[in-house]
Amino acid sequence: MATGTVTITEQVHTSVKKVKFDWTSTTGGAAGDTTTNSYSGEIYRVIFDPSTGSQPSASYDVAVNDSDGYDVLNGLGTDCTNSAADVFGVSTGGVVKAPLSAVSSKLTLAVTNAGDTKAGSVILYIR
Repeated sequence: MATGTVTITEQVHTSVKKVKFDWTSTTGGAAGDTTTNSYSGEIYRVIFDPSTGSQPSASYDVAVNDSDGYDVLNGLGTDCTNSAADVFGVSTGGVVKAPLSAVSSKLTLAVTNAGDTKAGSVILYIR
């Protein structure tokens, strides 16, 4: 079930799958929705990008849960910065709690602690 406003863009017809969640939180600071497609593969890059116009609260939290309810990001979205994009991946030098993967699962975005009517994006690259 959707929370807040979430637009999901899914690019699935290439060897690298891209899933982008553009979200706006509720008055309670939450946003979430579930992908249409199921995904399998390594999550090799993730971007948490706060809006510049409607910046989330400092240390907002993001999880992307699989169909079993487990965070496929393994806690990587805890305490996101609200001043610039956080980029994590194999080639960025960011600290990745690896391996990050999804296995034949729809993915559900869960943003919390973002503040009243705040916005941002979460982008996953899966191969």
